[in-house]
Amino acid sequence: MDFATQMLSPTSETPSLEAEVILRLQRLRHERGLSLQEVYDATGIHIARLEARKANMTVLTLATLCRHYEVALADFFRGL
Repeated sequence: MDFATQMLSPTSETPSLEAEVILRLQRLRHERGLSLQEVYDATGIHIARLEARKANMTVLTLATLCRHYEVALADFFRGL
């Protein structure tokens, strides 16, 4: 399996890029002591649906969440 396929495959042993992004967002939310409802109230984003992988994330959504968590997009992706 090539690298691109492995990164996009939800069944591979290596976490997918989507899974890594979601884990980082969860970590940021937990580090700040925020509930799902608090993030929704502040951003209008149903983060619970994203965390449950029931909705697709757009770049705009990710940028909004990073701004809310006061993390630059470049820093968010560093090390992925």
